[in-house]
Amino acid sequence: MTKRTESKYKINRRLGVNLWGRAKSPVNKREYGPGQHGQRRKKPSDYGVQLMAKQKLKGYYGNISERAFLRYYKEAVRLKGDSSEKLIELLERRLDAVVYRMKFAVTPFAARQFVSHGHVMVNGQRVNIPSYLVKDDDVVEVREKSKQLAVVLDATQAAERDVPEYMEVDHRAMKGKFLRAPKLADVPFPVQMDPNLVIEYYSR
Repeated sequence: MTKRTESKYKINRRLGVNLWGRAKSPVNKREYGPGQHGQRRKKPSDYGVQLMAKQKLKGYYGNISERAFLRYYKEAVRLKGDSSEKLIELLERRLDAVVYRMKFAVTPFAARQFVSHGHVMVNGQRVNIPSYLVKDDDVVEVREKSKQLAVVLDATQAAERDVPEYMEVDHRAMKGKFLRAPKLADVPFPVQMDPNLVIEYYSR
C-alpha cells in the first residue's frame, strides 16, 4: 500500500466517517478512531465540533494544506453572499475537484496527481495546477495521449458515484464542461458537511 493511500485511510479512521463513500474504506468495518483509545467517545466542545467540520472538509478535497484552506476562507468571506456557500463554490471550482467530479480520477488524491502530471487541459490549454479555479462554461478534457490510461478508464467506469448536475461530461471523448457554481445542496458529499461551522471556526 502506498503512503498516499495509507494517509487517505488514516483520515477516514481519525474522523470516523467514510469521507468519499468508498467500499474499501476501513470505517465500513470499524466506525471508531485508530489506536487503543479509538473507541472512547466523549461529547466534543463547540470548538471540537467546528474543528471536526474543518478537518472533514479539508480532508474531502484531498487534505488541502492549512495555508491554502485559510486562503479559501478569506476569499469566501470577501465575496458577496453566504460565506459558507461561497467556500463550497471555491472548493468545487478547483481543477482537481472538477476532474474528480467528472470521474476522470477515482479519488481526489488521484485527481490532484493526474492534474500535476499534465494530463488535463482547460479550454484547449494544458494546466498542471490542481488549485486552478475553473470558471463557468470552461471545458475540461483529458489530453489525447492520456485518454487510454488504465486509471482513467477505471475511474470513468466506477459505479460508486455519479457526475453532478452542475457539470456535463462525455466519457467517450473524455471531455466535460463546468456549467455553473453549485450550492451546498447540489454537491454529492457522501457525508454531511457543515461549511457554516468552518466559517465559525476561522472567525473565532
